[in-house]
Amino acid sequence: MTVNKIIHGSTVVTANSVRETDIAIDDGQIVTMGDISTLPEADEIIDATERIVMPGVVDPHVHVADMFSGDTYKTATAAAALGGVTTIIDFGWQAWIGDSSPYGSESSLKQGIERKRKKGDEALVDYGLHGGITREDPSVLDELDAAIDAGVTSFKLYTTYEMGVSYGFMDRIFERLSELDGVAVVHTEDPTICDSRTKQLQEENRGDPTDYPDSRPDYAEAVSAGTAARLAIENKTKYYGFHTSSRKALSELARLRDQEPEYIRAETCTHYTALDESVYANRGNLAMISPPIRTKEDQHALFEHLRRNTLDVVSSDHCGYKRAEKETKNWWDSAFGANGLQTELPVFYDEAINERDFSLPFLVQVKSTVPARLFGMPQKGTIAPGADADLIIFDPSATYTITADDNASVSDFTLFEGREIEGAVESTLVRGEWVVKDGRLVGEPGYGEFITRETPDWNPDTVS
Repeated sequence: MTVNKIIHGSTVVTANSVRETDIAIDDGQIVTMGDISTLPEADEIIDATERIVMPGVVDPHVHVADMFSGDTYKTATAAAALGGVTTIIDFGWQAWIGDSSPYGSESSLKQGIERKRKKGDEALVDYGLHGGITREDPSVLDELDAAIDAGVTSFKLYTTYEMGVSYGFMDRIFERLSELDGVAVVHTEDPTICDSRTKQLQEENRGDPTDYPDSRPDYAEAVSAGTAARLAIENKTKYYGFHTSSRKALSELARLRDQEPEYIRAETCTHYTALDESVYANRGNLAMISPPIRTKEDQHALFEHLRRNTLDVVSSDHCGYKRAEKETKNWWDSAFGANGLQTELPVFYDEAINERDFSLPFLVQVKSTVPARLFGMPQKGTIAPGADADLIIFDPSATYTITADDNASVSDFTLFEGREIEGAVESTLVRGEWVVKDGRLVGEPGYGEFITRETPDWNPDTVS
């Protein structure tokens, strides 16, 4: 037997181990592991001496090719591959009622999913979709089972903005998702608090970016996160809290998770772990993100809960905006969101491993293995025989300075401009094929595949 590739000489890191071993890859999957002398012959032997090999990052929170992102699948997934991200989960949106919906007020969930799947035809890495529920139309309840059968097993709801839904309608969605064993993913900020405080700041002409965090306070996030998670528990629905940013919201989620560990999970994002509210003085409206980037105390809280495993995943919440959409006179006219796919792994590696002495298995857990398990992708996020050969070759000693000049995304800025990093993605393989090799993008648009996801098992004994 001859296999396609053997990765030789590296330190292999999984969610629960660090060891010296070689990896045999054939037909897109990991075939076996062990000393090269015991492995089959290979068409290509990859020397990864003094490198770390990890599972590719699974990012379950990415915006591509829609009203939240000017990126195409080609540009976004190029950025992903350069950053070691081998699987993303984007959104297939309904329309919402109002003038700002680009799809017309009658667009269905099914149409939103189909629309995004067509755009995904030029992906370089693998991708899945969350269904995006953006209006209070009861007919969507009848669409959920067909979406799950098609491999879209999680569904996003907002509590705020023009696409926000009421807690009453959310309760109905959660009840149906419980029957179907689907997952609810939710953006939680109390809209009445945020709208009232925004109006007050506008009346006071407080349009400077440093005033922005006052419009969406931590307690608005905590109130909404606690309410939505409580609704999930009452309906016995799997609940995943998006972009958790504050100690107060984390306290609510941790309290409820202690009561019902089977149902409550949550993520934060790299920018919340690596930046604090001083970014608004330094980067201005470029850092306009919702929820806001918060205090150093909140930053410490994120790492406390990551260490305790009451916070599960670190994502990017990537949005492909340009400076022209961000740099407005008043912060409330700026687009909300920032790019992050290309930098999320190296920045978080630098922050968690180099600065805070977390372990390499922890990194793999929160960036790869747990998100794959929570969102029903058993072939992803791990290094084991039979798993997809989605692998990163990472150089822990490489140093460089982040600059937007290197962006593969359409975004012409980065919140981490000028940050010196130790640790870099050298190469990325997706299902055993080079997408990035020695720092160069070599993959072809269209190689990435749509991932048909399972309804996941959230047994707390097997998934943190």
